[in-house]
Amino acid sequence: MRDIDTIEAQQEGQGFQFPGEFEITAMGNANADLKARVPQILEGIGLHVLHETVKHRDSREGNFISVTVSFRAETREQYDQAHTSLRADPDIRYTL
Repeated sequence: MRDIDTIEAQQEGQGFQFPGEFEITAMGNANADLKARVPQILEGIGLHVLHETVKHRDSREGNFISVTVSFRAETREQYDQAHTSLRADPDIRYTL
């Protein structure tokens, strides 16, 4: 199996390219104010959050919320850290 950092796009413009703007979605408890916390967590690790892109969606029963936001990452490590930091929050169930 090849290391993910060594995989290159087969065609120009495909795949992750750094630096770049990326979108991340965090899903978790509706009562945890994730609309504010998700951008704060990302900024807390030094990422540039594009606040105008923040959007959210409540679950059908209202118990959960998904928060989607775009951010700028200079490296793959920063992108991976965004997922790791969000998943470390006890109120966030998972990220996409």
